[in-house]
Amino acid sequence: MDCWRLGMSTLEIDVGDLRPRAVDVTATELVVTLTDGRKIVTPLDWYPRLKNGTPAQRANFEIMPMGIHWPDLDEDLGIAGMLKGQRGR
Repeated sequence: MDCWRLGMSTLEIDVGDLRPRAVDVTATELVVTLTDGRKIVTPLDWYPRLKNGTPAQRANFEIMPMGIHWPDLDEDLGIAGMLKGQRGR
């Protein structure tokens, strides 16, 4: 597959399977393991709701087809957004 599209200024990359398999919130990072074994590690500072949540609230998450949902914190993060470097609000 050709990575460049004529007339576009962005690079298109096939990122593969973006389904999350596991989630770990450390004191400083959010670590998401994808089903193919890759890990996405982002600073916890990027997600104020997670950072300010209790350990119990952080541990209560739902893995969705393309992201993670923390019902106690009203936080939803998409894997594609994490790869793009999008921070939480």
